[in-house]
Amino acid sequence: MAIDLRQLRQFITIAELGSYRRAADALHIAQPALSVSIQKLEHAVGVPLLVRGAKGVTTTPAGDALMADARRALFHTDQARQAARRVALGEWGTLRLGFVGSATYMLLPRCLPAFRAQYPDVQLDLREDSTVGLVAMLHANEIDAGLVRGPLAEDSALDSWVVERDDLILAVPAAHPLAAAGPIALERMRSENFVQYSPAKVPGLNGVTLALCHKAGFSPRISQEAIQVQTLVSLVASGMGVALVPGVTRAYSTPHVAFVQLTDADANGALSLSLVTHRDTSCATVLRLRDSMLAPGAA
Repeated sequence: MAIDLRQLRQFITIAELGSYRRAADALHIAQPALSVSIQKLEHAVGVPLLVRGAKGVTTTPAGDALMADARRALFHTDQARQAARRVALGEWGTLRLGFVGSATYMLLPRCLPAFRAQYPDVQLDLREDSTVGLVAMLHANEIDAGLVRGPLAEDSALDSWVVERDDLILAVPAAHPLAAAGPIALERMRSENFVQYSPAKVPGLNGVTLALCHKAGFSPRISQEAIQVQTLVSLVASGMGVALVPGVTRAYSTPHVAFVQLTDADANGALSLSLVTHRDTSCATVLRLRDSMLAPGAA
């Protein structure tokens, strides 16, 4: 005959209170029903566990032996129940989060400390890659969510939420004549060499920057392509040309590069960082992160 957890809880309560009557009151059960339940437990174990005496109910030696394991069984059951509940609520577990390099400038430092403080038992597994790489990792179920650069191509398998907007600005070598000129029109850079984003690896940024140049009346002369924003800035510092970069790149401080604001209206709010995940995801930790990033004051 099987032993159930309810019987173990009843057994412990009787032993601790030393009375069937008091235990029945504490457990909100009729005393006869409690007695029957303990009889079934003793039958399942095969030996008496409790004895009634002048000083109340006490445990037999067999009952003493059962007590420690019964308490451990209830403890681990409660722990398992709480763990399952916390995972379902997104308060415990591992969140595999991918991100593009430029998310480390402002978005991650701004949002992750608050998320970790609110959900300290969620383990973050962070992985850096390009937008194309992160989308591929999502489709392969290698990450739960990704922070990617937009605009994004339509994908029926994914959901996305914009969590940060940014301007496009110009990165020029520190010795460039326009390095200290203040806001300028992009059209003034038509004769410059440009360091550009790889169309295969960073199609979103590539498309936005090319469109902005075309709107300014020219097609940029590409001297070098790169994937990461930090790499573009380093190539600008190396004299390979100028580059259009997210405004948050100003955080990548270097004495060899100057960042210049653009007067072109289309440069304002041209970029976005989006949290992307599987459509209708059941990963509660992802939804907790999304709500944290979209909460008032988080942006």
